[in-house]
Amino acid sequence: MTRPRICRRVNCEPDFNYFKPRGVPLARLEHVNLAVEEFEAIRLNDFQGLEQTVAAEKMQISQPTFHRTLESARKKVADALVNGKAIKIEGGNYSAAPSRQFSCEDCGFEWEENRGTGRSSNCPRCSSTLFQRTKITGTGRD
Repeated sequence: MTRPRICRRVNCEPDFNYFKPRGVPLARLEHVNLAVEEFEAIRLNDFQGLEQTVAAEKMQISQPTFHRTLESARKKVADALVNGKAIKIEGGNYSAAPSRQFSCEDCGFEWEENRGTGRSSNCPRCSSTLFQRTKITGTGRD
């Protein structure tokens, strides 16, 4: 009997879930499925340049598990690039990091940011530094 998979923490879900070669209709393409946690591993290690141990901590998994996830993701992306396949990003065994919501005291604008992305320095609308956190979602502490 295999061990149950530990849920991976994802701090940034993708805004898009399909990538495909240009000029070929999606219906005519084979595709590879990239799990959301595999996307996160590529984002943390290859895009942000984090060491595997640091990235593994962010995903709340061991470094060897992170390495296996990253290798699986890279193999799938390479298959898609070399063989002209679409990449579909969906599913997996993950939980999204809770987000923080803010409200600007000057203009009243409200916005949301993922936890773990650093402290907000000003309002995205008016650049005011007078804002406050209104709530944290995804933690049961709304």
